[in-house]
Parts: sequence; structure tokens; C-alpha cells
Amino acid sequence: MDVVQLDYRVPPEDLRPYVTLFYHFRADLAVFDDVERADHAQLRFRLRSGAEASYRFADGRCQPSPMLHVIGPTTGAIRTRAEGPIELVGMGLQPAGWHALIGIEASAMIDRAADACDLLSVGVVDAAAAMRAVNDIDARIDIAASFVRRAVAIGARCSTEFAARIDAWLAGSASPNVVELVAMTGLSRRQVERRCNALYGAPPRVLARKYRALRAASALASGSASLDELLAEGFYDQSHLIRELKRFTGMTPRQLRERPTLLAQLTISQRHALHGQVHPIISDT
Repeated sequence: MDVVQLDYRVPPEDLRPYVTLFYHFRADLAVFDDVERADHAQLRFRLRSGAEASYRFADGRCQPSPMLHVIGPTTGAIRTRAEGPIELVGMGLQPAGWHALIGIEASAMIDRAADACDLLSVGVVDAAAAMRAVNDIDARIDIAASFVRRAVAIGARCSTEFAARIDAWLAGSASPNVVELVAMTGLSRRQVERRCNALYGAPPRVLARKYRALRAASALASGSASLDELLAEGFYDQSHLIRELKRFTGMTPRQLRERPTLLAQLTISQRHALHGQVHPIISDT
């Protein structure tokens, strides 16, 4: 068995507006220390871990990682460190999932982690206990899915139409144009920015930069695009491309091509394998 394992599962159809992917992560190491890319908000159930665990965010803030925790939407790479062995079940939260489960504006939690017990119902503790009682990955993810289903039913359901338009805009171009988004929604620019901040934790221009960089990083690491091809997709020059990749993935183009971290390799290869099963904004980044 591999020392580090990451297994993704596509959410059931009824949960896809709320969850990007479920995943099971395991690291049989004394200390796990790696870099995570910028991503959607995350809800994580640590089922087994050493005493110390923390995240260092793009702005330099270091926060402890409770056993059950929420990470807000991230605008840069994260350094994650934890004493092992580690085992956890997690999920990426779609903007509608954030609204239904967490309820507070995503912009208030940008690049931050918090104890899930403070933000969610007591059911989160029961779900974690149920996961620890079984060993099968799919059984654990079924428990996580049931928890989300109950939480969404209890919480206020938000319309997913706006989030679907944002995702389509992000996936529709290598370098999304904010003017086109405003025209697509029929809202004012101020209204679009306010709703993006509430659901995604960032305004459209930051989202466009984030997903342009993640798409480029994925293409470089997989060998599906060259540096020259990526420079034609909205980056001013090579220095601009390097800065953006470093900010949102924690790695330079050379590192992504030649020496990607283990976590980056697992994330990119397994997301690519889900192409056609999930939205391109998930599989292509």
C-alpha cells in the first residue's frame, strides 16, 4: 500500500450543486508537509491524526487545524503540515454548498480555517463518529453525503442559477472577461461582485485569475500545453505567468513540469481522470 493515498469520489446527482468532490486521504508518515493549491472551500473530517496540525495561508497567517474543520475559499497556495499517521474524509464545497451549510459570507472566511463544530450543526460530530466506526472508503463517503443531505435540507436552500453561470463563465475561456460575465447575468457590476463575494469569497476578477492559473498549472503538469501556448492565454509575459502560478499553486512552471509535489501530482492526475463526470472547472484544474 502506498504511503500517501488520495481517492476522489464524484458526488451523487442531488449533491452536485453543493459538493465538488468527496475525497479520502491517508498518509502513513510521521509528519506530512506539503503544498495545497488554491481551491474551493473545504470541509474536512480528520479521523486519525497526531496532536499537531496546521495550515499556513498565502498571507502568512498560520492557523491550527482542528479534527473537524472548515477552510474558506483560498486565494493562494497553502502549506499544510500535520503529525501522522493521518486519515481524513473531506469535500470541496460549491458556492451553493457553502451558502447552505455555512451560511456566512464566504468573503469573511477567505484564506482562513475554523472549527467545523462552531460553524455547523452538532450533526458534524455524529458524522465523524460514524465514519470512524467503519473502515471502507465508500461507506465513509456515504456517511459524509448523508450529512450534507441533512444539512442542506435543514438550512436555507439557495438558487444555484447564479453559481452555475459563474462556473460556466470560468470554464468557458482561458482568460474570462468580467464585462462578459456582467452582460451574461443581467446584473450590475456591483451586484455581481457582491454575490460573488458572498458565494465564492472573492470578486470575479480574482476568480478569473485563480482559475486561469490553476488551468495553466494542470496543463503544464500533465504536458498538455507548452509554456508558449499558455502565454497566449491571457498572461502578459513569462514573469506574469510565473507570479500567478506561484501565488495560486505554490510552484513555478519548471517545478510543475519537472518536480511537482506529491500532493500536486495526485490532485491533478485524479481530477483529470474524472473528465466528463464532473464540471470542467473541477476536472480541468
